[in-house]
Amino acid sequence: MTHHCTVIAEAGVNHNGSIELAYRLIDAAAAAGADYVKFQTFRAETLATRAAPKAAYQQVTTGGSETQLEMLKRLELPLEAFAELAAYCAKCGVAFMSTPFDLEAANFLDAIGMTMFKVSSGDLTNTPLLRALGSKGKPVILSSGMATLGEVEQAVQTLESAGLTISNISLLHCTTEYPAPAEEVNLRAMETLRAAFPGAMIGYSDHTQGTEIPIAATALGARVIEKHFTLDRSMEGPDHKASLEPAELAAMIRGIRRVEVALGDGRKRPTPSELPNRAVARKSIVAARPIAKGEILTADNLAVRRPGNGLSPTRWDEILGTAATRDYTQDEPL
Repeated sequence: MTHHCTVIAEAGVNHNGSIELAYRLIDAAAAAGADYVKFQTFRAETLATRAAPKAAYQQVTTGGSETQLEMLKRLELPLEAFAELAAYCAKCGVAFMSTPFDLEAANFLDAIGMTMFKVSSGDLTNTPLLRALGSKGKPVILSSGMATLGEVEQAVQTLESAGLTISNISLLHCTTEYPAPAEEVNLRAMETLRAAFPGAMIGYSDHTQGTEIPIAATALGARVIEKHFTLDRSMEGPDHKASLEPAELAAMIRGIRRVEVALGDGRKRPTPSELPNRAVARKSIVAARPIAKGEILTADNLAVRRPGNGLSPTRWDEILGTAATRDYTQDEPL
């Protein structure tokens, strides 16, 4: 049975505070074949203090002359905009999602009918937010960047204690750096999460450059893939440079779909396309030279050659030392 890998196209704040750009990002995600397009819902004043510094990658991409709060203020959208984006997603045939960064955002997104919540890695330790989301009874996808296994366990326990079952929790392995170095990705950590949290859906949120690593994560069994994308990597803003452009997003999704089909069901058996090739590729026991009736069959007068529509070479030891029951011409199968 093929398991569908849910692909979340992470628009994030790559709309640069423009709802028109957000609409275009939805168009691109839908055209690429994403299951979800995801934004981020926050108010800058409730997300960061005036003293909060920018991350190093944010200083590289947006400069160091403004605070994180000032940067976030430029990137926020009003709450009502997300209702409009959700409605536009429905028209485009792609599901809407947005990460709430505070309780007000969570309650608003719940009220407009968002079907599941995504928690950022930065909020994995935000007990009040996790408790509120867990109490809503909707599935939660939790990114685990920067976290120890113990911290993930504590977050899962918080969601469960609020009433959410483990089957409604998805855990995404993640490396929180933009772009993330490939040598720090550690995709095998998904196996650790799978073993530690049986019943949870395990996936991967990718911040590396390119498309190979999320496709590899799919091959390792990721059931959810999240990837940042942008309309143009050269645009100003903190996340554009670590994002895929639309054609790359589409290529990644095509790769994921091919891999998930290729994973198959795990049973070892000939496939329908292989069966006609067995007679061509396999071999039969044949006469290496003319053999007379009654002659003893030996390694000298027998050979193993294509095609495989005669006696199987697996019976070689059984045939050696027996007498030919009739005459054989050279290359005639026994």
